[in-house]
Amino acid sequence: AMYMVMITICGLTYSLKMYFTSPAMLKQAMKDVGVKLGKIGKTLKEIERKTFHLCGLLVPMIFALLLEAGYSKRFCSGICWFLTISGWTLDLARLNVKFVSDNFPLNPILREKEKTQLSGACYFSLGCTVAITLFPPAVAMTSILFLVLGDMSAALIGRSFGGDVVVVKLGREGKKSVEGSMAMFITCCIIGFTMFSTVHLREYPVIIGAAVATITELYEPFGLNDNLTIPLLSSLALTWGFARVHNCERENLVTGPLMWYNNH
Repeated sequence: AMYMVMITICGLTYSLKMYFTSPAMLKQAMKDVGVKLGKIGKTLKEIERKTFHLCGLLVPMIFALLLEAGYSKRFCSGICWFLTISGWTLDLARLNVKFVSDNFPLNPILREKEKTQLSGACYFSLGCTVAITLFPPAVAMTSILFLVLGDMSAALIGRSFGGDVVVVKLGREGKKSVEGSMAMFITCCIIGFTMFSTVHLREYPVIIGAAVATITELYEPFGLNDNLTIPLLSSLALTWGFARVHNCERENLVTGPLMWYNNH
């Protein structure tokens, strides 16, 4: 739980810093780190969106704290389903009720395509909820961190430096960059290695999980929003990876990460 608290505090501190930093200062900072002038506008918009997305770090943190406090996984899952259903109801109202649409508080950060369809926040809440419901807590928390921090790094690095080093474009529509995908993979690996720092042979499941998360963000399999598929598919990959190594000399299924919080 302490790990989740530390990551969340760092993320929210960064979010507040970005919120209170003037656009002029942000533009100058981007120039200083080498972002091309033509990319600064889109990068600023992406920073605004992803800064809000850092609030998603509250999900694994609160989940971990509730488990530590003695609440059951079923109880936590129930709260998630309630919030998810409420969020979907509100977003459907935004799409179908003019008053709600005109006064929706998140309108400024919605992508153009989200103005006429469900927002990414709906898929984010559903992905987190299903992961928390179906997978071991430590795996679900990690997959949500992959989504929040990994996807953020892919977006920000991709917008800022995509195509500067490698001109090849990737993804279903050929709009994703190698730089952004590498940033996400490295970020996910760092998260996994630190989250499971005490686990023997953690490299095997973590690298597989990070690769699955990165490929999912890149190609959006099944045509589904990656806010839904990243936590689900990376949770599957991590669970499979840890199950493969649980018989190693220094790790077993009873004490391994798949059983963390099992008493809850």
